[in-house]
Amino acid sequence: MHKKIKFENMAVLLEFLVGSGLALFFHWVLDYKEAAFIIFGIGVLLSFATFLLREEMATLRDVLVERYQRSHEIPFAFSRITDADCRAKAVEILDVAKKTISMLQQGYVPFSETEFWLEVSRCLDNAGSHVKTVGPLITWNASSALQNVYHATLKAVERGVRITRIFVVERHELDEAEAQAALEEQARVGIDVRLAFRDQLPPAGDGTWLGPMTFDFATYDDMLVTDVLPLSGQYYGRKTAQPGEVSKFSRILDIVEHNAFRFSPDTEEAPNPV
Repeated sequence: MHKKIKFENMAVLLEFLVGSGLALFFHWVLDYKEAAFIIFGIGVLLSFATFLLREEMATLRDVLVERYQRSHEIPFAFSRITDADCRAKAVEILDVAKKTISMLQQGYVPFSETEFWLEVSRCLDNAGSHVKTVGPLITWNASSALQNVYHATLKAVERGVRITRIFVVERHELDEAEAQAALEEQARVGIDVRLAFRDQLPPAGDGTWLGPMTFDFATYDDMLVTDVLPLSGQYYGRKTAQPGEVSKFSRILDIVEHNAFRFSPDTEEAPNPV
């Protein structure tokens, strides 16, 4: 690097000396002062222009070399793996990484289970006007993470945020006393509790849905979505603020909400959703 800078400085000096020499030649030998001044001025400008051009090319080359090395870092590292079992494991890791990168390209941030429920709590804390959730009927005391989500929900209700929770259930689930107690508790604290029977929704393979559905997602102020992934894997859930993706979930929520009915303590089954 030091040698390159020294060479560039010498090149600039050489160009300046050549231009100055020609100017002196026209001034002293040919006694052509006007041409001498013109040649000297053009020589200085050319020296300055070529210096800037070399600087720009050197900077561009460094950037391209850095990007090339960064983009080929993984292939270079993979090529140095010689053990067959290690290469097989490396291929497996790369496959997972490609799926994660694909998810990130779509605007989704993936989370482990612990990270996901923490993010849900944060989204509830930041919600401004309304939150709508679709999910299975769960027991809030199943884990401390879910209890914290429930507390964040209660705080949001106290701030004036409208919370609508649509539970997608099988009919027999409503016969359980624990399920009825959980629904009554949420309705009592001001949550708009609704129920949707799974057999009244379009089937899983129907083109209505985005793909495999867990019916476990939430929208926040129609600007953000958190979603539990339908398939087990490295990540438990994800979030996105991409307008196009949020609108897809809003459409699904509208379909589920259209097939849901408002819960009341004596609700056992509703023949027609309202």
